[in-house]
Amino acid sequence: MNYVPPSPTGNVDAFGFDNSYARLPQQFFARVDPTPVAEPWLIKLNRPLADELGLDVAALEREGAEIFSGNRVPSGADPLAMAYAGHQFGTFVPQLGDGRAILLGEVIDRNGKRRDIQLKGPGQTPFSRRGDGRAALGPVLREYIVSEAMFALGIPTTRALAAVVTGQPVYREQILPGAIVTRVAASHMRVGTFQFFAARGDMASVKVLADYAIDRHYPDIKDDARPYLAFYKAVVARQAELIARWLHVGFIHGVMNTDNMTISGETIDFGPCAFMDSYDPRKVFSSIDQGGRYAYASQPAIGQWNLARLAETLVPLFDDDAGTAVDLANDALGEYGAIFQRHWLDGMRRKIGLATSEDGDLDLVQALLTAMHKGEADFTLTFRRLCDSARDPSADATLNTSFSMPEAIEPWLHDWRQRLAREGIASEERATAMKAVNPAYIPRNHRIEQAIVAATEDADFSLFEALVDVTARPFDDQPGFAAYQAPPEPQEEVQRTFCGT
Repeated sequence: MNYVPPSPTGNVDAFGFDNSYARLPQQFFARVDPTPVAEPWLIKLNRPLADELGLDVAALEREGAEIFSGNRVPSGADPLAMAYAGHQFGTFVPQLGDGRAILLGEVIDRNGKRRDIQLKGPGQTPFSRRGDGRAALGPVLREYIVSEAMFALGIPTTRALAAVVTGQPVYREQILPGAIVTRVAASHMRVGTFQFFAARGDMASVKVLADYAIDRHYPDIKDDARPYLAFYKAVVARQAELIARWLHVGFIHGVMNTDNMTISGETIDFGPCAFMDSYDPRKVFSSIDQGGRYAYASQPAIGQWNLARLAETLVPLFDDDAGTAVDLANDALGEYGAIFQRHWLDGMRRKIGLATSEDGDLDLVQALLTAMHKGEADFTLTFRRLCDSARDPSADATLNTSFSMPEAIEPWLHDWRQRLAREGIASEERATAMKAVNPAYIPRNHRIEQAIVAATEDADFSLFEALVDVTARPFDDQPGFAAYQAPPEPQEEVQRTFCGT
Protein backbone atom coordinates (compact mmCIF):
# COMPACT_ATOMS: atom_id res chain seq x y z
CA MET A 1 0.00 0.00 0.00
CA ASN A 2 1.09 3.59 -0.57
CA TYR A 3 1.81 5.48 2.59
CA VAL A 4 0.07 8.84 2.90
CA PRO A 5 1.51 11.07 5.65
CA PRO A 6 -0.96 12.85 7.91
CA SER A 7 -1.80 16.48 7.30
CA PRO A 8 0.06 19.00 9.47
CA THR A 9 -1.92 19.97 12.56
CA GLY A 10 -1.18 21.64 15.85
CA ASN A 11 2.34 22.93 16.49
CA VAL A 12 4.35 19.90 15.49
CA ASP A 13 6.57 22.09 13.30
CA ALA A 14 7.14 24.77 15.95
CA PHE A 15 10.71 23.99 17.02
CA GLY A 16 11.88 27.59 17.13
CA PHE A 17 15.20 26.80 15.45
CA ASP A 18 18.16 29.18 15.67
CA ASN A 19 20.86 27.49 13.62
CA SER A 20 24.22 29.02 14.47
CA TYR A 21 26.39 26.20 13.08
CA ALA A 22 24.66 26.52 9.72
CA ARG A 23 25.83 30.12 9.62
CA LEU A 24 29.48 29.05 9.63
CA PRO A 25 31.36 28.89 6.30
CA GLN A 26 30.30 26.21 3.83
CA GLN A 27 33.42 24.05 4.38
CA PHE A 28 32.16 23.09 7.83
CA PHE A 29 29.27 20.98 6.55
CA ALA A 30 27.22 19.77 3.61
CA ARG A 31 23.57 20.69 3.37
CA VAL A 32 21.46 17.59 2.84
CA ASP A 33 17.85 16.61 3.48
CA PRO A 34 16.84 13.34 5.13
CA THR A 35 15.71 10.60 2.77
CA PRO A 36 12.00 9.79 3.30
CA VAL A 37 11.11 6.34 4.61
CA ALA A 38 8.24 4.01 3.85
CA GLU A 39 5.97 3.92 6.87
CA PRO A 40 7.41 5.37 10.08
CA TRP A 41 5.85 5.03 13.47
CA LEU A 42 6.90 6.37 16.80
CA ILE A 43 8.41 3.87 19.23
CA LYS A 44 9.16 6.35 21.99
CA LEU A 45 8.97 10.09 22.60
CA ASN A 46 11.00 11.42 25.51
CA ARG A 47 8.23 13.64 26.86
CA PRO A 48 10.20 15.35 29.66
CA LEU A 49 13.04 16.20 27.27
CA ALA A 50 10.61 17.44 24.60
CA ASP A 51 9.01 19.72 27.16
CA GLU A 52 12.44 20.93 28.33
CA LEU A 53 13.21 21.86 24.74
CA GLY A 54 10.00 23.88 24.55
CA LEU A 55 8.35 21.59 22.00
CA ASP A 56 4.65 20.77 21.66
CA VAL A 57 4.55 17.35 23.30
CA ALA A 58 0.95 16.57 22.36
CA ALA A 59 1.54 17.43 18.70
CA LEU A 60 4.69 15.31 18.63
CA GLU A 61 2.80 12.41 20.15
CA ARG A 62 0.36 12.62 17.23
CA GLU A 63 2.68 13.34 14.34
CA GLY A 64 6.23 13.06 15.64
CA ALA A 65 6.93 10.02 13.49
CA GLU A 66 6.90 12.32 10.45
CA ILE A 67 9.45 14.69 11.97
CA PHE A 68 11.67 12.10 13.61
CA SER A 69 11.83 9.92 10.51
CA GLY A 70 12.90 12.84 8.33
CA ASN A 71 9.77 12.59 6.19
CA ARG A 72 8.84 16.14 7.16
CA VAL A 73 11.52 18.75 7.77
CA PRO A 74 10.08 21.16 10.35
CA SER A 75 9.94 24.84 9.60
CA GLY A 76 13.11 26.72 10.44
CA ALA A 77 15.33 23.62 10.20
CA ASP A 78 18.50 23.80 8.10
CA PRO A 79 19.52 20.15 7.67
CA LEU A 80 23.22 19.48 7.35
CA ALA A 81 25.89 16.83 7.79
CA MET A 82 28.96 18.01 9.70
CA ALA A 83 32.47 17.54 8.37
CA TYR A 84 35.12 15.98 10.61
CA ALA A 85 38.11 13.67 10.55
CA GLY A 86 39.43 11.39 13.28
CA HIS A 87 41.84 8.82 14.61
CA GLN A 88 40.08 5.46 14.53
CA PHE A 89 41.89 2.94 16.72
CA GLY A 90 44.99 5.08 16.40
CA THR A 91 44.90 5.44 12.60
CA PHE A 92 44.14 8.87 11.20
CA VAL A 93 41.34 9.14 8.63
CA PRO A 94 41.33 12.63 7.09
CA GLN A 95 37.66 12.61 6.13
CA LEU A 96 34.85 11.01 8.09
CA GLY A 97 31.90 13.32 8.73
CA ASP A 98 28.26 12.59 9.47
CA GLY A 99 27.76 9.54 7.30
CA ARG A 100 24.47 8.54 8.87
CA ALA A 101 23.42 11.61 10.81
CA ILE A 102 21.78 14.88 9.85
CA LEU A 103 21.63 17.90 12.11
CA LEU A 104 18.17 19.43 11.80
CA GLY A 105 19.12 22.53 13.72
CA GLU A 106 19.47 24.13 17.13
CA VAL A 107 16.95 25.24 19.71
CA ILE A 108 17.21 27.30 22.86
CA ASP A 109 15.67 25.24 25.65
CA ARG A 110 13.60 26.47 28.59
CA ASN A 111 16.81 26.94 30.60
CA GLY A 112 18.35 29.17 27.97
CA LYS A 113 20.78 26.50 26.74
CA ARG A 114 21.47 25.95 23.05
CA ARG A 115 20.88 22.33 22.01
CA ASP A 116 21.44 20.46 18.75
CA ILE A 117 18.67 18.21 17.42
CA GLN A 118 20.05 15.54 15.12
CA LEU A 119 18.60 12.54 13.31
CA LYS A 120 20.77 9.43 13.37
CA GLY A 121 19.99 6.99 10.57
CA PRO A 122 18.03 9.24 8.16
CA GLY A 123 19.81 8.25 4.95
CA GLN A 124 22.91 8.98 2.95
CA THR A 125 24.97 12.14 3.15
CA PRO A 126 28.07 13.23 1.19
CA PHE A 127 30.09 11.63 4.02
CA SER A 128 28.46 8.20 3.90
CA ARG A 129 31.51 6.52 2.31
CA ARG A 130 29.43 3.94 0.40
CA GLY A 131 27.24 3.29 3.44
CA ASP A 132 23.46 3.45 3.34
CA GLY A 133 23.22 6.15 6.01
CA ARG A 134 20.69 4.06 7.89
CA ALA A 135 20.50 2.57 11.37
CA ALA A 136 19.09 -0.75 12.48
CA LEU A 137 16.56 -1.01 15.27
CA GLY A 138 18.95 -2.64 17.77
CA PRO A 139 21.56 0.16 17.85
CA VAL A 140 18.79 2.77 18.02
CA LEU A 141 17.27 1.12 21.09
CA ARG A 142 20.71 0.73 22.68
CA GLU A 143 21.48 4.42 22.20
CA TYR A 144 18.12 5.44 23.61
CA ILE A 145 18.45 3.21 26.67
CA VAL A 146 22.07 3.95 27.50
CA SER A 147 22.13 7.68 26.81
CA GLU A 148 19.06 8.23 28.98
CA ALA A 149 20.50 5.99 31.70
CA MET A 150 23.71 8.02 31.65
CA PHE A 151 21.67 11.19 32.07
CA ALA A 152 19.86 9.69 35.06
CA LEU A 153 23.23 8.71 36.55
CA GLY A 154 24.25 12.37 36.39
CA ILE A 155 26.93 11.88 33.73
CA PRO A 156 27.21 14.48 30.94
CA THR A 157 25.80 12.91 27.83
CA THR A 158 23.93 13.39 24.62
CA ARG A 159 20.30 12.42 25.03
CA ALA A 160 17.58 10.64 23.10
CA LEU A 161 14.51 12.66 22.17
CA ALA A 162 12.74 10.01 20.13
CA ALA A 163 13.02 6.68 18.37
CA VAL A 164 11.06 5.58 15.30
CA VAL A 165 10.97 2.53 13.10
CA THR A 166 11.13 3.33 9.41
CA GLY A 167 8.96 0.58 7.96
CA GLN A 168 11.78 -0.59 5.72
CA PRO A 169 14.73 -2.95 6.22
CA VAL A 170 18.43 -2.32 6.49
CA TYR A 171 20.98 -4.80 5.24
CA ARG A 172 23.86 -5.80 7.49
CA GLU A 173 25.03 -9.37 8.13
CA GLN A 174 21.30 -10.03 8.09
CA ILE A 175 18.16 -8.12 7.17
CA LEU A 176 17.03 -5.99 10.11
CA PRO A 177 14.25 -3.48 10.81
CA GLY A 178 15.34 0.08 10.12
CA ALA A 179 15.03 2.80 12.74
CA ILE A 180 16.12 6.36 13.53
CA VAL A 181 17.04 7.92 16.86
CA THR A 182 16.79 11.66 17.43
CA ARG A 183 19.78 12.84 19.43
CA VAL A 184 20.03 16.02 21.49
CA ALA A 185 23.43 17.47 22.38
CA ALA A 186 25.00 20.65 23.66
CA SER A 187 26.76 20.45 20.30
CA HIS A 188 28.23 17.83 18.00
CA MET A 189 31.69 19.40 17.66
CA ARG A 190 34.42 16.84 18.22
CA VAL A 191 38.18 16.64 18.41
CA GLY A 192 37.88 15.29 14.89
CA THR A 193 36.15 18.46 13.74
CA PHE A 194 39.33 20.40 14.49
CA GLN A 195 41.45 17.66 12.95
CA PHE A 196 39.52 17.93 9.68
CA PHE A 197 40.75 21.46 9.06
CA ALA A 198 44.20 21.12 10.65
CA ALA A 199 44.96 18.15 8.39
CA ARG A 200 44.30 20.39 5.39
CA GLY A 201 46.51 23.16 6.72
CA ASP A 202 43.43 25.37 7.02
CA MET A 203 44.30 27.23 10.22
CA ALA A 204 41.86 30.00 9.36
CA SER A 205 39.01 27.49 9.71
CA VAL A 206 40.53 26.04 12.90
CA LYS A 207 40.46 29.55 14.36
CA VAL A 208 36.86 30.12 13.22
CA LEU A 209 35.87 26.82 14.82
CA ALA A 210 37.71 27.61 18.04
CA ASP A 211 36.07 31.03 18.26
CA TYR A 212 32.68 29.43 17.68
CA ALA A 213 33.31 26.73 20.31
CA ILE A 214 34.41 29.34 22.85
CA ASP A 215 31.32 31.46 22.21
CA ARG A 216 29.05 28.44 22.50
CA HIS A 217 30.59 26.44 25.34
CA TYR A 218 33.15 28.54 27.19
CA PRO A 219 32.10 32.21 26.89
CA ASP A 220 33.69 33.10 30.23
CA ILE A 221 37.19 32.69 28.76
CA LYS A 222 36.73 35.01 25.77
CA ASP A 223 38.63 37.82 27.49
CA ASP A 224 41.47 35.60 28.72
CA ALA A 225 44.96 36.76 27.76
CA ARG A 226 45.39 33.47 25.88
CA PRO A 227 41.80 32.47 25.01
CA TYR A 228 42.73 29.49 22.82
CA LEU A 229 44.98 28.02 25.48
CA ALA A 230 42.26 28.61 28.08
CA PHE A 231 39.81 26.87 25.73
CA TYR A 232 42.09 23.88 25.42
CA LYS A 233 42.56 23.69 29.18
CA ALA A 234 38.78 23.80 29.67
CA VAL A 235 38.26 20.90 27.27
CA VAL A 236 41.02 18.93 29.02
CA ALA A 237 39.37 19.48 32.40
CA ARG A 238 35.91 18.48 31.20
CA GLN A 239 37.13 15.32 29.54
CA ALA A 240 39.20 14.30 32.57
CA GLU A 241 36.14 14.63 34.80
CA LEU A 242 33.86 12.87 32.31
CA ILE A 243 36.08 9.80 32.01
CA ALA A 244 36.49 9.61 35.79
CA ARG A 245 32.71 9.50 36.06
CA TRP A 246 32.52 6.72 33.48
CA LEU A 247 34.80 4.64 35.66
CA HIS A 248 32.66 5.29 38.74
CA VAL A 249 29.76 3.38 37.17
CA GLY A 250 31.71 0.70 35.30
CA PHE A 251 31.02 2.18 31.88
CA ILE A 252 33.10 1.15 28.87
CA HIS A 253 32.61 3.38 25.84
CA GLY A 254 34.08 0.89 23.43
CA VAL A 255 35.11 3.18 20.58
CA MET A 256 36.97 6.21 21.95
CA ASN A 257 38.13 7.48 18.59
CA THR A 258 38.90 11.20 18.35
CA ASP A 259 35.73 11.70 16.32
CA ASN A 260 33.82 10.39 19.35
CA MET A 261 35.21 12.92 21.85
CA THR A 262 33.13 16.07 22.14
CA ILE A 263 34.37 19.59 22.76
CA SER A 264 31.44 20.13 25.15
CA GLY A 265 32.48 17.28 27.45
CA GLU A 266 29.43 15.10 26.78
CA THR A 267 29.42 11.34 26.25
CA ILE A 268 28.59 10.66 22.61
CA ASP A 269 28.06 7.63 20.35
CA PHE A 270 26.86 4.54 22.17
CA GLY A 271 27.49 1.90 19.51
CA PRO A 272 29.42 -0.92 21.23
CA CYS A 273 29.28 0.57 24.73
CA ALA A 274 28.57 -1.59 27.78
CA PHE A 275 28.57 -1.63 31.58
CA MET A 276 30.77 -4.13 33.37
CA ASP A 277 29.23 -6.95 35.34
CA SER A 278 32.10 -8.57 37.26
CA TYR A 279 34.98 -6.17 37.80
CA ASP A 280 37.90 -6.56 35.44
CA PRO A 281 40.10 -3.57 34.61
CA ARG A 282 41.00 -5.08 31.23
CA LYS A 283 37.40 -5.73 30.24
CA VAL A 284 36.52 -5.15 26.59
CA PHE A 285 33.12 -5.69 24.98
CA SER A 286 33.41 -4.03 21.58
CA SER A 287 33.74 -6.59 18.79
CA ILE A 288 35.93 -4.21 16.78
CA ASP A 289 38.39 -3.56 19.63
CA GLN A 290 40.52 -6.59 18.95
CA GLY A 291 43.59 -5.31 20.80
CA GLY A 292 41.83 -3.98 23.87
CA ARG A 293 42.80 -0.38 23.10
CA TYR A 294 39.64 0.93 24.73
CA ALA A 295 39.43 -1.43 27.72
CA TYR A 296 37.86 -0.15 30.94
CA ALA A 297 41.11 0.85 32.69
CA SER A 298 42.68 2.16 29.47
CA GLN A 299 40.07 4.88 29.01
CA PRO A 300 41.86 7.59 31.05
CA ALA A 301 45.08 7.19 29.06
CA ILE A 302 43.19 7.14 25.76
CA GLY A 303 41.43 10.32 26.81
CA GLN A 304 44.78 12.01 27.26
CA TRP A 305 46.00 10.63 23.92
CA ASN A 306 42.94 12.07 22.17
CA LEU A 307 43.48 15.43 23.84
CA ALA A 308 47.07 15.44 22.62
CA ARG A 309 45.65 15.19 19.10
CA LEU A 310 43.43 18.20 19.83
CA ALA A 311 46.48 20.13 21.04
CA GLU A 312 48.20 19.43 17.74
CA THR A 313 45.41 21.23 15.90
CA LEU A 314 45.38 24.26 18.21
CA VAL A 315 49.03 24.81 19.03
CA PRO A 316 49.60 27.46 16.32
CA LEU A 317 46.95 29.56 18.09
CA PHE A 318 48.65 29.39 21.49
CA ASP A 319 51.60 31.65 20.67
CA ASP A 320 53.36 33.16 17.66
CA ASP A 321 56.59 31.48 18.74
CA ALA A 322 56.40 27.78 17.85
CA GLY A 323 58.58 26.63 20.74
CA THR A 324 56.60 28.60 23.30
CA ALA A 325 53.33 27.32 21.84
CA VAL A 326 54.46 23.69 22.14
CA ASP A 327 55.59 24.22 25.73
CA LEU A 328 52.22 25.75 26.62
CA ALA A 329 50.41 22.82 24.99
CA ASN A 330 52.50 20.25 26.84
CA ASP A 331 51.99 22.00 30.18
CA ALA A 332 48.23 22.14 29.63
CA LEU A 333 48.04 18.49 28.60
CA GLY A 334 50.21 17.59 31.58
CA GLU A 335 47.49 18.81 33.90
CA TYR A 336 45.13 16.09 32.67
CA GLY A 337 46.45 13.31 34.91
CA ALA A 338 46.11 15.27 38.15
CA ILE A 339 42.62 16.49 37.22
CA PHE A 340 41.48 12.98 36.36
CA GLN A 341 43.01 11.48 39.50
CA ARG A 342 41.38 14.08 41.72
CA HIS A 343 37.90 13.51 40.25
CA TRP A 344 38.29 9.74 40.21
CA LEU A 345 39.53 9.46 43.80
CA ASP A 346 36.98 11.94 45.12
CA GLY A 347 34.24 9.92 43.46
CA MET A 348 35.58 6.63 44.77
CA ARG A 349 35.76 8.08 48.26
CA ARG A 350 32.07 8.93 48.02
CA LYS A 351 31.29 5.44 46.73
CA ILE A 352 32.84 3.83 49.81
CA GLY A 353 31.30 6.36 52.19
CA LEU A 354 34.20 8.69 52.95
CA ALA A 355 33.45 12.36 53.55
CA THR A 356 37.04 13.41 54.28
CA SER A 357 40.40 12.67 52.70
CA GLU A 358 43.43 10.87 54.12
CA ASP A 359 46.71 9.89 52.52
CA GLY A 360 45.88 6.19 52.59
CA ASP A 361 42.55 6.47 50.78
CA LEU A 362 43.97 5.59 47.37
CA ASP A 363 45.44 2.38 48.76
CA LEU A 364 42.11 1.57 50.42
CA VAL A 365 40.21 2.01 47.17
CA GLN A 366 42.75 0.02 45.17
CA ALA A 367 42.63 -2.79 47.73
CA LEU A 368 38.86 -3.04 47.30
CA LEU A 369 39.15 -3.15 43.50
CA THR A 370 41.85 -5.82 43.75
CA ALA A 371 39.61 -7.92 45.98
CA MET A 372 36.70 -7.44 43.58
CA HIS A 373 38.84 -8.55 40.66
CA LYS A 374 40.12 -11.63 42.44
CA GLY A 375 36.67 -12.47 43.74
CA GLU A 376 34.94 -11.83 40.38
CA ALA A 377 32.56 -9.49 42.17
CA ASP A 378 29.87 -7.63 40.30
CA PHE A 379 30.89 -3.96 40.09
CA THR A 380 27.49 -2.32 40.55
CA LEU A 381 26.07 -4.79 43.05
CA THR A 382 29.17 -4.74 45.26
CA PHE A 383 29.08 -0.98 45.76
CA ARG A 384 25.32 -0.98 46.29
CA ARG A 385 25.55 -3.72 48.91
CA LEU A 386 28.39 -1.85 50.57
CA CYS A 387 25.84 0.86 51.37
CA ASP A 388 23.95 -1.62 53.53
CA SER A 389 27.17 -2.75 55.21
CA ALA A 390 27.87 0.87 56.11
CA ARG A 391 24.52 0.98 57.89
CA ASP A 392 24.73 -2.41 59.59
CA PRO A 393 27.73 -4.82 59.75
CA SER A 394 25.33 -7.75 59.67
CA ALA A 395 24.78 -6.93 55.98
CA ASP A 396 28.34 -8.13 55.31
CA ALA A 397 26.95 -11.62 54.86
CA THR A 398 25.01 -10.47 51.80
CA LEU A 399 27.96 -8.46 50.51
CA ASN A 400 30.19 -11.51 50.76
CA THR A 401 27.92 -13.43 48.36
CA SER A 402 29.08 -11.05 45.60
CA PHE A 403 32.54 -12.65 45.77
CA SER A 404 33.49 -16.06 44.45
CA MET A 405 35.95 -16.12 47.37
CA PRO A 406 34.26 -14.34 50.30
CA GLU A 407 37.50 -14.30 52.27
CA ALA A 408 38.92 -11.90 49.65
CA ILE A 409 36.89 -9.01 51.06
CA GLU A 410 37.09 -9.66 54.80
CA PRO A 411 40.49 -7.98 55.49
CA TRP A 412 39.38 -4.99 53.50
CA LEU A 413 36.15 -4.63 55.49
CA HIS A 414 38.21 -4.47 58.69
CA ASP A 415 40.43 -1.69 57.30
CA TRP A 416 37.43 0.15 55.87
CA ARG A 417 35.59 0.23 59.17
CA GLN A 418 38.65 1.55 60.93
CA ARG A 419 38.79 4.34 58.35
CA LEU A 420 35.07 5.10 58.74
CA ALA A 421 35.41 5.29 62.51
CA ARG A 422 37.80 8.21 62.19
CA GLU A 423 35.10 10.35 60.61
CA GLY A 424 32.39 10.10 63.27
CA ILE A 425 29.47 10.18 60.82
CA ALA A 426 26.23 8.43 61.79
CA SER A 427 25.84 5.13 59.94
CA GLU A 428 22.38 6.00 58.59
CA GLU A 429 23.61 9.31 57.20
CA ARG A 430 26.59 7.62 55.60
CA ALA A 431 24.52 4.86 54.02
CA THR A 432 22.07 7.38 52.58
CA ALA A 433 24.92 9.39 51.05
CA MET A 434 26.42 6.24 49.56
CA LYS A 435 23.12 5.20 47.99
CA ALA A 436 22.97 8.57 46.26
CA VAL A 437 26.14 7.76 44.29
CA ASN A 438 26.01 3.96 43.99
CA PRO A 439 23.24 2.98 41.57
CA ALA A 440 21.05 -0.02 42.15
CA TYR A 441 20.19 -0.13 38.48
CA ILE A 442 22.26 0.20 35.33
CA PRO A 443 21.27 -0.87 31.82
CA ARG A 444 22.89 -4.27 32.08
CA ASN A 445 24.08 -5.75 28.83
CA HIS A 446 21.90 -8.84 28.97
CA ARG A 447 18.81 -6.73 29.64
CA ILE A 448 19.59 -4.52 26.68
CA GLU A 449 20.05 -7.56 24.46
CA GLN A 450 16.78 -9.08 25.66
CA ALA A 451 14.97 -5.84 24.85
CA ILE A 452 16.57 -5.66 21.40
CA VAL A 453 15.74 -9.28 20.54
CA ALA A 454 12.12 -8.88 21.64
CA ALA A 455 11.71 -5.70 19.61
CA THR A 456 13.55 -6.93 16.52
CA GLU A 457 12.07 -10.41 16.31
CA ASP A 458 8.60 -9.92 17.77
CA ALA A 459 7.95 -6.14 17.60
CA ASP A 460 7.59 -6.35 21.39
CA PHE A 461 8.80 -3.13 23.02
CA SER A 462 7.68 -3.94 26.55
CA LEU A 463 11.18 -4.93 27.72
CA PHE A 464 12.59 -1.76 26.17
CA GLU A 465 9.98 0.35 27.98
CA ALA A 466 10.64 -1.42 31.29
CA LEU A 467 14.39 -0.92 31.02
CA VAL A 468 14.01 2.76 30.18
CA ASP A 469 11.67 3.20 33.15
CA VAL A 470 13.79 1.42 35.73
CA THR A 471 17.06 3.07 34.73
CA ALA A 472 15.43 6.50 34.87
CA ARG A 473 15.63 6.19 38.69
CA PRO A 474 18.92 4.37 39.15
CA PHE A 475 19.52 5.29 42.80
CA ASP A 476 16.03 4.44 44.10
CA ASP A 477 15.03 1.12 45.58
CA GLN A 478 12.31 -0.17 43.26
CA PRO A 479 10.82 -3.37 44.72
CA GLY A 480 8.85 -4.14 41.57
CA PHE A 481 12.09 -4.17 39.56
CA ALA A 482 14.39 -5.98 41.99
CA ALA A 483 15.31 -8.53 39.32
CA TYR A 484 16.86 -5.75 37.24
CA GLN A 485 19.60 -5.37 39.86
CA ALA A 486 20.81 -8.93 39.37
CA PRO A 487 23.87 -9.79 37.28
CA PRO A 488 23.29 -12.12 34.35
CA GLU A 489 23.17 -15.85 34.74
CA PRO A 490 26.09 -17.55 32.95
CA GLN A 491 23.97 -18.32 29.90
CA GLU A 492 22.82 -14.68 29.74
CA GLU A 493 26.25 -13.06 29.76
CA VAL A 494 27.04 -10.75 26.86
CA GLN A 495 30.67 -10.99 25.81
CA ARG A 496 30.57 -8.84 22.66
CA THR A 497 28.77 -5.68 21.63
CA PHE A 498 28.58 -4.31 18.12
CA CYS A 499 28.81 -0.90 16.50
CA GLY A 500 25.71 -1.27 14.36
CA THR A 501 27.11 0.50 11.29
